[in-house]
Amino acid sequence: MDRRITKKEEDYLKGLMYLLWQNPENKVGTNQLADTVGVAPATANSMLKKLKEKNWVNYKKYGNLSLTDEGQIIAMKLIRKHRLWETFLYEKLDFRWDEVHEIAEQLEHIRSDKLIAKLDEFLGYPKVDPHGDPIPDENGNVKKIIKKTLAEVEEGNSCKIISVRDNSAAFLQYVSELGMNLKTLIRIIKKQDFDNSLEIQVNNDTYRVSEKFSLNVFVVEV
Repeated sequence: MDRRITKKEEDYLKGLMYLLWQNPENKVGTNQLADTVGVAPATANSMLKKLKEKNWVNYKKYGNLSLTDEGQIIAMKLIRKHRLWETFLYEKLDFRWDEVHEIAEQLEHIRSDKLIAKLDEFLGYPKVDPHGDPIPDENGNVKKIIKKTLAEVEEGNSCKIISVRDNSAAFLQYVSELGMNLKTLIRIIKKQDFDNSLEIQVNNDTYRVSEKFSLNVFVVEV
């Protein structure tokens, strides 16, 4: 059997890893993965059969999906490369945090382990990427960060942004337009019971943000 891996196969393994992180009970189905990768369920089923043959996923039609140990190693390496490239683009080439994802999607498929080790060293062994997501180490270990959403912070309390759930360019641009980024300090002025929107203070400015916004911003209280 040909054990070489294609870019598309890597995308499936990485997409499944992300879904498993979001679903701690490991209840991830083919349709969810198809949506994540951007294909029809029938196309995903066909690919999953190939990934199962290569012993990278545990797959049974209509059942829950999971990664094998080998599949998880591949996925974690890909996530590590992606987040290191995002950090390089953001810190060294002055790309905005809403620009780095698409480019990193291309760079993450570079196969040189030596290059990635050198990149990690050059960046000073960063622990998080420009969106606040933890960067796996060379052994695939990820440091768990204790955090809560902005929506969970009590009225009158202050907090600091440490990451975002939504990494889309549109959301990141909106956050930037409000004068916020990682490490921005926020004080909760008032919570609206009607629609769960928040009135917040950032520096000397006051904003009204939606529940959707507050659920997509992770913070630690200060």
